Amino acid sequence: MTKVLLPFFLVIFFASCTAQKTERIAFYNVENLFDTINGPNNDEEFLPGGKKQWTSERYDTKINHINQIIGALKTPMLIGLCEIENELVMNDILKSNKKLKPYKTVHFNSLDARGIDAGMLFNAKKLNLLDKGFIRFNLPEQDTPTSRDIVWAKFSYKKEVFFAMVNHWPSRRGGTEKSAPKRMKASSEAKQFIDSLLMDDPNTKIILMGDLNDYPSNRSVQQLTETMTPCITEASNQYGGTNCYKGDWNILDHIMISQGFQNKKLQIKPKSGIIYTPDYLITEYRGNKVPFRTYGGSKYLDGYSDHLPVFVEFYFKK
Repeated sequence: MTKVLLPFFLVIFFASCTAQKTERIAFYNVENLFDTINGPNNDEEFLPGGKKQWTSERYDTKINHINQIIGALKTPMLIGLCEIENELVMNDILKSNKKLKPYKTVHFNSLDARGIDAGMLFNAKKLNLLDKGFIRFNLPEQDTPTSRDIVWAKFSYKKEVFFAMVNHWPSRRGGTEKSAPKRMKASSEAKQFIDSLLMDDPNTKIILMGDLNDYPSNRSVQQLTETMTPCITEASNQYGGTNCYKGDWNILDHIMISQGFQNKKLQIKPKSGIIYTPDYLITEYRGNKVPFRTYGGSKYLDGYSDHLPVFVEFYFKK
């Protein structure tokens, strides 16, 4: 009896594992990934002769650090990035990592004064890019766009279609309350795009990710969670956040999904939202544990970023 049943259970076990094989979608604010070339944007401090003394050696180290993270995250099928200067730096990431050979980019030059953008790296052997675009908008009391665009793309994966949006909302510079209307504007633009997709089809699969520069408790974020489910929570790592400000950890980097991911074959794995927090991404500053960043002011620290990467897992339900 045992010799008959054991292979049967093994077949069921391995069939179950195959059915539940997961892929990952990740987001990472890489903190000021500038090239070393003087461009038309305000990038003077990130030049070899600039305030940060941004040399080719330091640039290469930064690229290697990013690829180290991508590998540690098991090379996600789709990676959202922000604080990238241009498509050139994205291509340098790809060129320096053999595992990223089948990957392509989604990128648009924004009108941000410093020239930092948002974009995506995706595995073109697994994902078929159907469409792409960006959402550009004026901030309150401004006549022309000056903020980072929201970049979106439409993909198909095993004949299942989904939309991805990468965000980098206005910072809190000048004060949280004073700058809040800028993030509310970015949130409203993102929500309008999401609502338009859901109006056409309530089961549309949408994944929104990015550095929103606001916490889950802020109105700008709560406005999105009226229709989107947050995947990154305080339980996603031991510190309860992706960024530490004056000793307080909180979530600035978010991943949210629409209800459509639970209604079709392509599904997000429950409770799979993770803030990746290995020891080497953490250091100590004034008695507090903080992300190990590249610079502290003008001092080169040889770290990674002031934000931690986040990811979710999804699978194709047969």
